[in-house]
Amino acid sequence: MNMPSTKNDHHPLKMLTTDEIEAAATLLKAQLSERATFSNVGLVEPNKHDVLDTTRHVQLSRKLRFMGYDYPESKDGGFDAIVDLTSKEVSVTRIAAGQAPIGFADAVEAIKITKADPDWQAAMKARGFTNFDLVQIDPWPTGGFVHDSIPAGHRAHRSIAFIREDETDNGYARPIQGLIAHVDLTAGKVAYLEDHGEVPVPPESGRYDAANQANFRNTIKPIEITQPEGTSFQVSDNAVSWEGFNFRVSMHPINGLVLHQVCYDDAGENRPIIYRAALSDMVVPYGDPDPMHNWKHVFDAGETSIGTLANSLTLGCDCLGEIYYFDCPVVNWKGEARTIENAICMHEEDYGILWKHHDAQSQTTEVRRSRRLVVSAIHTVGNYEYGFFWYFYLDGTIQMEVKLTGIVGVSAVNDGEERPEFAPLIAPNLTSPIHQHLFCFRLDFNLDGQENNLYEVETQALPMGPDNPQGTHFHAISTQLESEKQARRHTNAASSRYWKVTNPNRTNRLGAPVAWRLLPSGTPALFAHEDSPVAKRAGFAKYNIWATRYAEDQLNAAGDTPNMHEGDAGLPAWSAEDKSLDAEDLVLWHTVGVTHVPRPEDWPVMPVEYCGFMLQPVGFFERNPTLDVPPAKHCD
Repeated sequence: MNMPSTKNDHHPLKMLTTDEIEAAATLLKAQLSERATFSNVGLVEPNKHDVLDTTRHVQLSRKLRFMGYDYPESKDGGFDAIVDLTSKEVSVTRIAAGQAPIGFADAVEAIKITKADPDWQAAMKARGFTNFDLVQIDPWPTGGFVHDSIPAGHRAHRSIAFIREDETDNGYARPIQGLIAHVDLTAGKVAYLEDHGEVPVPPESGRYDAANQANFRNTIKPIEITQPEGTSFQVSDNAVSWEGFNFRVSMHPINGLVLHQVCYDDAGENRPIIYRAALSDMVVPYGDPDPMHNWKHVFDAGETSIGTLANSLTLGCDCLGEIYYFDCPVVNWKGEARTIENAICMHEEDYGILWKHHDAQSQTTEVRRSRRLVVSAIHTVGNYEYGFFWYFYLDGTIQMEVKLTGIVGVSAVNDGEERPEFAPLIAPNLTSPIHQHLFCFRLDFNLDGQENNLYEVETQALPMGPDNPQGTHFHAISTQLESEKQARRHTNAASSRYWKVTNPNRTNRLGAPVAWRLLPSGTPALFAHEDSPVAKRAGFAKYNIWATRYAEDQLNAAGDTPNMHEGDAGLPAWSAEDKSLDAEDLVLWHTVGVTHVPRPEDWPVMPVEYCGFMLQPVGFFERNPTLDVPPAKHCD
């Protein structure tokens, strides 16, 4: 669906263009070696306070941030460069802690190096595999578990292998168990080959494509979604307005799909709610002691630049209805701009009953139908797909839903050697390890202004006594979280725990501060031990809730360079300052996720699994804000 868009928008948070990337990359390349390899590019968002001061917009510089490495000569962490397109100034910093994110060239080199290694070839031939063209190599980040044979500062991967029947096969059905190549990308060699002995590949195919299904059910009838009068949203550049809500949307290389300046037009007053909302980072820790998996804890955002891995979405497959698409420009490994077409999908969908009541006295019924605006993006990271869906509802609710699908990690096992507590059997001689997916979302609140408070709300039962003689009373208790350390919290379904952001300077007509609450789902925190490399590197996953005072350089929960970083960076370090959160510019961080114990139904491709959270107004409106929603025509 194509809609008119205002292209002369000079807002400082408008999306990058390919022309801007090309111009900035040209300036940067003049200061890098000819072998420089690019990992990602993103807009350097101006300071929040400058953006909110609209009188300064024409004065704000347009800056781009590039990360990459001088592959393979450089022995440091790579480059972190800022290019100011306004002044044409270029600033290049060498990364001192951690390394630039993994790029396309890393993966290609790791595959080439692995397949060319004589010892790896010999190990494969000993297993009966001689056609290396049918071998699928999956390079994995190895940060936190770098082999001693790889010098400090070198870029490194671990390569694991699978065998395909042909180019169209699902290689994950037949893992080469026990063979792990420790690849020193900087030195251009396999530094160490780990071989735990041969295990026969599993016998069954894992083909899931349509061409290889014996038949399809014929009972599913088409569902067509049409809006003959058009959609209810409006778009101008990357600015969106829909049923009171207005915001901007963009794609960040690390944070992926971003919402900017979420506001609500309340009777002509455009009231700010959240300044910026997005994923900050994520980690996928594995709990299986199998040497094929016990080192895995990839940061699919911070290490691999998830925003650059967005899919081009397809009407009728990824998105259904009257769709508006946003294209997103990225940079390739050579420093050239390319466009991911249809990277962000936006549409409306019916969502059942909004509210209803039947009055028995008058024998009348009033019912309204709900709908929601959907803003989504889907990313492929190796064997997995992640869909991020922001939903806006007519009653003011904002929801984030993560959809997880793709192909689970696997190991081959001999009969009788299964370990169901660590890796359940999902097909004959094929197991899948227990693991977690933990996503940390950064919610930069700006609720009717920049002085906000944070409260934890819990429901507690009163003890039996004179005030509760029958033991039936329970109440909700609000506790202000006044400092950054105090705001490190876990979910607790037993007490219906949630968190509430308030503005102490603005009250509603009932005299209470206006507020929004975060309703968590039943979500875990990190299971790995406090002293493990995983916990040190993914400290943000230790708690479900964190809160910090706004700082413009604190966007990514694991720090800006988690690739090959030893840990203790990012959110845990920032919140350790324990700054006051009383009437401050508040940033809320919420870690949500799933603990995945795989099942046969997850094979050979995994049905979508869900996690997420909701944000809801609490006294922000004077009453139900949907009383003016008209009845559906066929309900008259």
